[in-house]
Amino acid sequence: MITVEEALARCLALTTLTETEVLPLRRANNRVMATAATAQLTQPPFDASAMDGYALGRPAAPGDTFTVIGEAGAGHAFHGAILPQQAIRIFTGAPLPKGAVSVAIQEEINRDGDQITLKINAKPGDHIRPRGQDFKLGQPLLPRLLRPNDLALLAAMNVPEVTVRRRPIVAIMASGDELVMPGEAPAADQIIASNSFALAAMVEAAGGEARMLPIARDTEASLRTVFALTEGADLIVTVGGASVGDHDLVGKVAADLGLERAFWQIAMRPGKPLMAGKVLGIPMLGLPGNPVSAIVCGHLFMVPMLNAMLGLPPKPQVLSARLGSDQPANGPRDHYMRARLTIDNGEPTVTAFQRQDSALLTILTEANALLIRPSGDGPRVKGETVNYLAI
Repeated sequence: MITVEEALARCLALTTLTETEVLPLRRANNRVMATAATAQLTQPPFDASAMDGYALGRPAAPGDTFTVIGEAGAGHAFHGAILPQQAIRIFTGAPLPKGAVSVAIQEEINRDGDQITLKINAKPGDHIRPRGQDFKLGQPLLPRLLRPNDLALLAAMNVPEVTVRRRPIVAIMASGDELVMPGEAPAADQIIASNSFALAAMVEAAGGEARMLPIARDTEASLRTVFALTEGADLIVTVGGASVGDHDLVGKVAADLGLERAFWQIAMRPGKPLMAGKVLGIPMLGLPGNPVSAIVCGHLFMVPMLNAMLGLPPKPQVLSARLGSDQPANGPRDHYMRARLTIDNGEPTVTAFQRQDSALLTILTEANALLIRPSGDGPRVKGETVNYLAI
């Protein structure tokens, strides 16, 4: 068995970057930028009012008066200059006129006709958004996974389209005579296939495209048929059949198809019977069949492989928190325990669930973290600092 770190390194070594394509912003959400985009203008393009109020020609103190000589609104600039004793009515987003040094908000003045009197001090720069406060012409937005806020920024930068990485196609292949799809009536010795739905959602959340294949039965012929459907995929993810039982045929059939195995079995739980390599010229990740094992390994290995294909930092981010309950000494394998992360007295606290059976999906749905227990780690007491992964 190899370590989790070595297994991840070998998984990442199987991957290559996907090609690029150009998309309009409207279609770019949840896509990964391949090259930086640069601002085509400065934002704001002028000194602008940050509030509704009055632009003043000089700093002022309570009781000072100004004569209002005009008005400016967003998209409707005041075309002229104001003198030190003058002001204009101005609205949020409107350009400041030449000569204006401060904006007094409307609640801070009394108005009588075209005369205003200040109630408080008005200092230079008050309630003014200076030109270029947000970004300047030529400023880059570096490659990233694009979220809605990024699209708003790109639009404001006057960037109508972006170069992105093609979505990696992940062929998800569950196997086992015991499996039926949701909505079907399982026989007395069958269960519902559930893992593929979580894995497909994880692929899509990571910026990939999931291709759920038909369930492969526990025959070499059925497995060969489903393997043939993986053509064009960037990654094959098998679920189940990767162990050493008489009916665990995924590894054998993959080997018959030319599997170049990178490893099999890792020193972790859940997920010891994990396999990776390349088959039919495509990277392959063979996940265990137990639901929790499959999903945890999906977080630890499948998602990082997708990140690598998209040019994103691949390794999961390890975080630290206080331990919420005592833990006994760990065994010879790294243990990724389902846990709940909370904020207690202002500090992050991670507490492992008592039940850690790798078949318990109900526990996994309540977990938002994986408490990391390194192999051979001694007993830990409540309050100690430990590492975890957010899920």
